[in-house]
Amino acid sequence: MTTPMPCGIDFGTSNSTASVLGADGESRLLPLEGASAVLPSTLFFSFEDPSVRFGRAAVGAYVEGVEGRLMRSLKSVLGSSTMAEKTTIKAKRWSFSDIIGLYLSQVKRRAEEAAGQPFDKVVLGRPVHFVDDNEEADRRAEGELEAIARASGFDTVAFQFEPIAAALEYERSVQGEELAVIIDLGGGTSDFAIVRVSPERRRSPDRREDILANTGVHIGGTDFDRLLSLKKIMPALGYGTPTRDGDRDLPNWAYFELATWHRINFLYAPQVDTRLRGLRQDAARPELVDRLMAVVSERQGHALAGAVEEVKIALSGEEAHRFAFPLPEENLDIEVLRTDFVAAIERAVGGIETALSGCLQQAGVGAEAISSVFLTGGSASVPFVRERLTRLFPQARVVQGDVFGSVGAGLALDAARKYGTG
Repeated sequence: MTTPMPCGIDFGTSNSTASVLGADGESRLLPLEGASAVLPSTLFFSFEDPSVRFGRAAVGAYVEGVEGRLMRSLKSVLGSSTMAEKTTIKAKRWSFSDIIGLYLSQVKRRAEEAAGQPFDKVVLGRPVHFVDDNEEADRRAEGELEAIARASGFDTVAFQFEPIAAALEYERSVQGEELAVIIDLGGGTSDFAIVRVSPERRRSPDRREDILANTGVHIGGTDFDRLLSLKKIMPALGYGTPTRDGDRDLPNWAYFELATWHRINFLYAPQVDTRLRGLRQDAARPELVDRLMAVVSERQGHALAGAVEEVKIALSGEEAHRFAFPLPEENLDIEVLRTDFVAAIERAVGGIETALSGCLQQAGVGAEAISSVFLTGGSASVPFVRERLTRLFPQARVVQGDVFGSVGAGLALDAARKYGTG
């Protein structure tokens, strides 16, 4: 009987992939949704039938107006206090472990169908820090994800840092020895590694001496969405406007929830309506809070966040883009400039830059020693972010990897090495 191959799974904040090492020694990303190897990390619980939809089908059902509950950016919950909370879906109380497990089980099932074999061994990608500056919470997050993977049917679970996995994939393309900095800019985190790579070194089973540094920070693309929303969209719903007596701004709790992907569903709890009515009563401009209440009452929070994300993506290639969003009584129509976006995320990108500089310090090398910069992750497509980080290495060659596939491909290589099949 043939021993099943191990697989790699990159469970991302925004998107996920599954991969195996082929007989030819090349990594292969498995199709998870039609022909696409990328499955958005999204679930939709239909209230109209018993179905749960995943990926693009989940987003499609929500956009089409099917009554139900959309869940997204669940990776961000790992290690946080939110993991201890439960949410009600169709009269059932769900833990976030159960919801993440439902998604991970679906990735496993689809990967097995694509590969034509079962998987009982997996290497899961993980950020350098699930939670910043909290080692206990970080260990808890990894333990939570391992328990979820085992409950999903994996007998053996190992982890690899996402930038190290990307380095393993990049190394397959190099012709000589390089000192590379790997920059993985994901939806929830930005992670870095400084690694010695070469055609000869990639055959070594133990690469610990080649990893000079490995750091990260919990800032990513969903933070850019949140910051852009708070700067340009939420003011039209009352954020930052004064109270009726004029001595302070309105409380910001509802706006922060609405701008944060994995917190939006908490606005749909029954008691929130009373709190929003109190917010409106205190507002100097209650008509703006009416817009906020309309978004919540119509369960349009994820649609609004998705429209903000679309603006963010568009501004990678345009100097200006219109945010258009329908409300029951009117349509929001807001012009967003690329300079607005840059201003919104500049401080956060500074935090990423600081973390990347810290990776250099940890490695004990100067920027001039770096010969190549390998970029992966969806946020690497944002020109301001890319330019801000790569300018730290003016003498290095900049290499753009597969935005969504480099980590997954590297995890397949690592799985083969860890489990003795490659």
